[in-house]
Amino acid sequence: MAHFARRLTLEADVSDVQADLAAGVEGLVVVDSRAAVAWEQGHLPGALHLPTAEIAARAGELIPRTSAVVAYCWGPGCNGATRAALAFATLGYRVKEMIGGYEYWVREGFPVVTALGEVTAPVDPLTAPVAGATCAC
Repeated sequence: MAHFARRLTLEADVSDVQADLAAGVEGLVVVDSRAAVAWEQGHLPGALHLPTAEIAARAGELIPRTSAVVAYCWGPGCNGATRAALAFATLGYRVKEMIGGYEYWVREGFPVVTALGEVTAPVDPLTAPVAGATCAC
């Protein structure tokens, strides 16, 4: 029980992050830890771009210490969000890793910002109900 409860303090799925952003949760800062080329390809609306290698040097000037940070990278096949979360935790931030990353954000049909503006892909039926409703898990 303790193991699973602890995981929920360290991880958030894309639906939870989207719900928190939509609700305007105060103090929430979503950080895209990918390289500039990935950020430019597409990123979450309202996210802050801070590559993992720059967190130690720049986080203090960009993100208040009282913030709740959610770090994301490409997706489940990438541990970049884990590395970013570790960098934030080392600095004393409250941080969660967004499991699923950018990939699952897109696959669940949430909007992303690209050079063309805000776009939304169709929901992937392997990751979320096609109707777009939450899975209520």
